[in-house]
Amino acid sequence: MELAVKNMVCNRCIKVVKDVLHQQHINYTDVIMGKVILPADLTASQSEMLKQALLQEGFDVVEDKKALLVEKIKNTLIDIVYNQDLSEWKQNLSDYLSHLLHKDYTTLSQVFSSLENTTIEQYFILQKIERVKELLVYNEYSLSEIAWQLGYSSVAHLSAQFKKITGFTPSAFRNLKDHQRKSIDEI
Repeated sequence: MELAVKNMVCNRCIKVVKDVLHQQHINYTDVIMGKVILPADLTASQSEMLKQALLQEGFDVVEDKKALLVEKIKNTLIDIVYNQDLSEWKQNLSDYLSHLLHKDYTTLSQVFSSLENTTIEQYFILQKIERVKELLVYNEYSLSEIAWQLGYSSVAHLSAQFKKITGFTPSAFRNLKDHQRKSIDEI
């Protein structure tokens, strides 16, 4: 049995979900980004107790098929931004999502937009900008290196997109005391 979990967007989230499963005495086969794989169905009471425990940790069980599809899209986009080498990314995002999720992009786009009130592309850009903020705060890379890592065609393109979304230039953001970062699940 698979259980889709909303807001599970990082390795720490996976650890927290595993901890909740242990506390609830629920056996699982695997816990991966956005998903818990169980060896058997849960009883109604187990399911309800697990939902409540997950809610207390900021997660939610996704049961609606459209919401489940949106979570898969979001988790895929987060994975791309945080775990893929975008400097080498040559695929069209719409083709990649369609192939991975076995749905035509028009369907994916319509479902995503209807539930999230934004487009897939805009969500992807917001994720990239949050990653840029993170890299700027760490101050380990130059703006050129960040642009390259995240697959921007130029520093100017990154800077323009960053300023449009945040209201700051990347350099001004780097110099701020309060960096106004959002957690991945708040985007």
